[in-house]
Amino acid sequence: MKLKLEAHDLLWGMTVDCLADDAPLWVKQVLQRGDPVVVRRAITPGNQVAVGVRGQFRYQRYAAQMPRSAISRQLKPEALTHVDVDTQQFEHLAERLQTISSIMKNFSGCWGYTGSFGFELATGIKTVTQQSDIDLLIRAEQPFAKKQAIELLENFQQVGLNVDIQLQLPQGGLALKEWARNSGKVLLKRSDGAVLLENPWN
Repeated sequence: MKLKLEAHDLLWGMTVDCLADDAPLWVKQVLQRGDPVVVRRAITPGNQVAVGVRGQFRYQRYAAQMPRSAISRQLKPEALTHVDVDTQQFEHLAERLQTISSIMKNFSGCWGYTGSFGFELATGIKTVTQQSDIDLLIRAEQPFAKKQAIELLENFQQVGLNVDIQLQLPQGGLALKEWARNSGKVLLKRSDGAVLLENPWN
């Protein structure tokens, strides 16, 4: 069965021999440690998937391709909402995670964690700092009401959490902030590049 791979999915199984010869040393070390890579938007041959490797620091991001045949495990952002945050491992995140859950449960759609929060929940590797943005993804197969978008952002503002929410449409990714505040065209990130559209669902 061909896996359905989407932007922000975490994948395990990529090895050093998948890398270009000039890949930085830190990238090789990340893969040797067995860390997952994250699916990114780009057009690739059918047997490959575009991925990003993340290092310890924010500036350490490396774009690569991974053979589909190398994938040993796949984890979607929404699977991370079920991580047990009461364990000591995630004690330092518990308060923020509980606040996020209580806001998002009033919103009926499918959502999950991406970015440093998602990475830490998936691996247990400490990547979140007090300054880290909280990256969330909402699956939006159908048009997302602007009223609901504004309300959701206001809820997070009221509790003082800095969130970066992406709407994942069938055709690409759209920033919730942009959708909420913009009455004209918005930027939809697709595999073949970003496009400005008035109705990204159309």
